[in-house]
Amino acid sequence: MLIHPQFDPVALSLGPLSVRWYGLMYLVAFVLFMLLGRAHARRRPETGWTPQQIDDLLMYGMLGVVIGGRLGEVLFFQPAYYLAHPAEILAVWKGGMSFHGGFLGVLAAMWLYGRRTGKGFWAVTDFIAPLVPTGLAAGRIGNFINGELWGRPVDGDLPWAMIYPWVDNLPRHPSQLYQAAGEGLLLFVLLWLYAAKPRPARAVSATFLLGYAILRFAAEFFRTPDPGIFGVLSLGLSTAQWLCVPMFAAGAWLLAAGRGTGAGAR
Repeated sequence: MLIHPQFDPVALSLGPLSVRWYGLMYLVAFVLFMLLGRAHARRRPETGWTPQQIDDLLMYGMLGVVIGGRLGEVLFFQPAYYLAHPAEILAVWKGGMSFHGGFLGVLAAMWLYGRRTGKGFWAVTDFIAPLVPTGLAAGRIGNFINGELWGRPVDGDLPWAMIYPWVDNLPRHPSQLYQAAGEGLLLFVLLWLYAAKPRPARAVSATFLLGYAILRFAAEFFRTPDPGIFGVLSLGLSTAQWLCVPMFAAGAWLLAAGRGTGAGAR
């Protein structure tokens, strides 16, 4: 049985400036996006993406992640807390980012980018889909360092069960690490391999939606449910699990609609 190390959330202090681990994880995510984007463009030159375009994509994506992720956390998961502490809404460096909100923010940003450049929404999302999971992994590691989003109590013996002393003395699943491994590293490997060859338009985007929805839905069984605006809903499923349902449906529909269209350079 393990005990959470209770890391200092501040990684580095330079006078009045404090650099937090959670912020560093976002920096890692953005750097990986840039590096992997360049590698993806080199192995798929027919897509026509240039380093400058990838840098522009990153800027759009950063805004979508931060704005959408924070609004999703505020509106979907902790509205009562932020209503009582409105100044905390801007304190993104302390943690508290919703994937589903960030996902919607990124979709809006990619639509705007595609519209302004003429590349088209699906060409953009098919290109970035394999670049996203490593950022998700970095974010989950940030959650673990912050000691937030801990897992459900373990039923039985589990060698890697972890006690979070500020919560209680119950051994729990380190669900942050499960998610980093699943929707982060595993999903990255699957998408990176799948996107190595030309696929029908929308197929890579659809595969991301399906893969994330399945892996997140499964991970929620090991994670203490977020309170959400609805709490635990019907069938004993969490808010996040129900939010995965339309993601899965959209991915399945896109994948089915793309069959028979032939492979493209997406």
